[in-house]
Amino acid sequence: MRAMVWTGPNMMNILDKEIPELGPTEVLIKVETVGICGSDLEGYLGHNSLRVPPLQMGHEFAGIIAAVGSEVTNLQVGKRVVVNPLITCGDCLQCKRGSHSLCKTRQIIGIHRPGGYAEYVTAPDSNVYPIEDHLSFETAALTEPLACSLRATRRAMERHDSPHVVVIGAGSIGLLSGFVARILGAGKIYLLDVNEERIATAKKFSFDDVFHSGTPNLIDHLQGLAGNIDVIIDAVGLQSTRELAIKLVEPGGTIMNIGIGIDGTNLPVNHLIRSEIEIKGSFCYSEQDFIDSLQLLTDGRVSEHGWSVIRSLEEGPSSFAELTSGKSGVGKILLHPSDSTGMARKNQGLSGWNCMERSKGTSS
Repeated sequence: MRAMVWTGPNMMNILDKEIPELGPTEVLIKVETVGICGSDLEGYLGHNSLRVPPLQMGHEFAGIIAAVGSEVTNLQVGKRVVVNPLITCGDCLQCKRGSHSLCKTRQIIGIHRPGGYAEYVTAPDSNVYPIEDHLSFETAALTEPLACSLRATRRAMERHDSPHVVVIGAGSIGLLSGFVARILGAGKIYLLDVNEERIATAKKFSFDDVFHSGTPNLIDHLQGLAGNIDVIIDAVGLQSTRELAIKLVEPGGTIMNIGIGIDGTNLPVNHLIRSEIEIKGSFCYSEQDFIDSLQLLTDGRVSEHGWSVIRSLEEGPSSFAELTSGKSGVGKILLHPSDSTGMARKNQGLSGWNCMERSKGTSS
């Protein structure tokens, strides 16, 4: 089979590998669509300590079951599925509490074992979810990043009634967080970015506005528009974005950190104390978050249309180089490992408009 393997900083190669062997409780999946994640880009650059080369990354994927292990009884060959890449023990205190992302022995497909940047990949049967026939593989592949955004946005908004929200970063996680904020009943929603193409893409959707982070008097302007900014979601994670979040948020507000850009950060802790600003972090998701995200996609309330492109696996290495150049304005790149033509296809239209409906309800 063909696989895209990260062999070192800025080195991604298409290699021939053996189709992986199945364990008794595993399934073999023919990967139809796999998304490129921002954390994979950090790994590609050598900035992520969890990823060690050589590594077949890719944790956002959907496909068709090609074979099942000897002890698998709940899944059949030919079934269309999406995979939750977070493997947990199920027995530790955190798992029993439902905090699967905090499992002490957690593993992630695409980090601790080969991922979906290949024609075939294996996964435990308990991590595999059937998808309905009308749901495209491209849309289903968004389940994992949407689950990340859903968990973060829920937790950021939980103390606030119809909060005004600013999302810093208009990449895939930022956009999805904005979509979720609307679904969860946010008041006004503003997105910030430094990339003009991403800003233009975000403006297609019904956010209240989208601004360049370097806009003169941005803080005064946003505070004037919103009146008060209750929630900040930082989907970037740099010193500059964390400083901006603190300057923007109202006393008593919430800053949710989901972007893992840098580790060490200087923060004005006394200001945070005096203003009773709540700072949170969000990593991965619970099983329920994953299920709820799949339901949102199944119901058509979120989709990839209008902000993603589809490419072949062979275009993967050049896509990584493009995305890490700092110049790409693509919201999401989805790879088709089963497509060897090398022809990129761009999703057209804005059929994902309904992901922005002003619902007060949650997805659960």
